[in-house]
Amino acid sequence: MNWTEVSVKTASEAVEAVSSILMELGAAGIQIEDANENLNYQRADETVYIDWEELNLPQVGAIVSGYFDEDDFDPAVLPQIKAKVVQLGEFGLEYLPGEVVVKDIDNQKWATAWKKYYHPVRVTRNLTIVPSWLDYQPAQSDEKLIVLDPGMAFGTGTHPTTRLMLEALTIVIRGGERLLDVGTGSGVLSIAAKHLGVGTITATDIDDVAVAKAQENLALNPVAKDIDVHVSDLLKDVAADNVDIIVANILAEVIHPLIPQAWDKLRLGGYFLTSGIIKDKFTEIRDAQIAAGFKIEQSLQIGDWYGIIAYKPNPDDVNEFTAQG
Repeated sequence: MNWTEVSVKTASEAVEAVSSILMELGAAGIQIEDANENLNYQRADETVYIDWEELNLPQVGAIVSGYFDEDDFDPAVLPQIKAKVVQLGEFGLEYLPGEVVVKDIDNQKWATAWKKYYHPVRVTRNLTIVPSWLDYQPAQSDEKLIVLDPGMAFGTGTHPTTRLMLEALTIVIRGGERLLDVGTGSGVLSIAAKHLGVGTITATDIDDVAVAKAQENLALNPVAKDIDVHVSDLLKDVAADNVDIIVANILAEVIHPLIPQAWDKLRLGGYFLTSGIIKDKFTEIRDAQIAAGFKIEQSLQIGDWYGIIAYKPNPDDVNEFTAQG
């Protein structure tokens, strides 16, 4: 089987959205080449060898490539891709140049070439994301490994929004909490939360492909063996309530309808952690959470991306975890 490669030249902040567009329109897999990955690798353990010439990452922006079965590929999908990419500008995402390039590629190259972009990456002081096909040994005694098989659709978990949520989890987790992971994708946040001591986790995604991938990744991490993951439109199909933490790394436009659902599911003093928020949307999302009754404890930032640590206040406006800490 051969493949048609459809590549979109875009801004780094749009890589996840463009990936979703390509998958929605029939891509069997995704490859991301992002100039910002240079920063991620430089933060990783210095003992991890990176062949920069082999990676050949773009100097600026990103290239997101989708792979379509050559026999079933319909060129009519190309203007649809272009239109949806341009539409990202309406959501406050920088997508330019937005150029779409098409070429044919043989199956053997597609099946293996993407793996060269994935290497162990230290994402917090003691959490390292490791591709499942690599033999990596912890460099320090308290280093915890998150083993992922990103396939060709869900990335390595090193995007700035993911790193913001990992940092937020590190800040708020005390141990034994009940957590909901909304829009779990690869499952990276749920796995990290388990390593950090969370007790019970329910993970959801609206996409059954994402749920299947998350289940595969959870199976690679013994610490995550008891995590429940299933399809749900945000929290509509989640029975759990009175939870301690809700985490959502999703687009700002999707955070809006999640806010009242999160309020209803959280216990008093519980945390609402959100990211996927581009700079232009930060004030809007922060103010929407405040209007719903949440208190903002802290905001986090990497480049143009923001994360928010909010909580559902007790009547006396004292956060339980903060009071204990």
